[in-house]
Amino acid sequence: MALKMDAAALNAFLGTDFPQLTGQFAVEHADEELLIARLHVSESHLRPGGTVSGPSMFALADVAIYTAILSNIGPVGLAVTTNASIDFMRKPEAGRDLLAHCRLLKLGRVLAVGEAMIFSDGQEKPVARCSMTYSIPPR
Repeated sequence: MALKMDAAALNAFLGTDFPQLTGQFAVEHADEELLIARLHVSESHLRPGGTVSGPSMFALADVAIYTAILSNIGPVGLAVTTNASIDFMRKPEAGRDLLAHCRLLKLGRVLAVGEAMIFSDGQEKPVARCSMTYSIPPR
C-alpha cells in the first residue's frame, strides 16, 4: 500500500493542525514499514534526577503512532487514542533527543493498533515501549 502522506506532509500537518507542538516533535522518516519520530528534548521535558519525563515519552509515542496511521490513511485530524500502554525500561539520557520507531500492527477501517519503541538518540537499547489503539472516524 502506497503512503498517503510522507514525512514532509506529516510535519506540515502537525504544524497547521497542532501548532502547540511546533519545535518539539518531527517526523524524520516514513515508509510502508516504519515511521521514526523525534522529540527535541529541552529543559521542559526533564524531571528531577536529570531524565526525560514519562509524560514526554508518552507524548512522543502518541505523535509517532498517530502520524504512522495518518501516513497510511491521509490527514484525518479526528483519529483519537482509545487505549494506551507504556513500559518504561531504562532511564533516558537528558542531553539526547528521543526517537520513536513505530510500526503499525493493524490498520482497519475503524481501529488501528501501533507500537513504538523509544530510544535515546545514538543508543541501541530502548528506554520505553508503547502500544496504542486508535479509533478512526468514518470517512
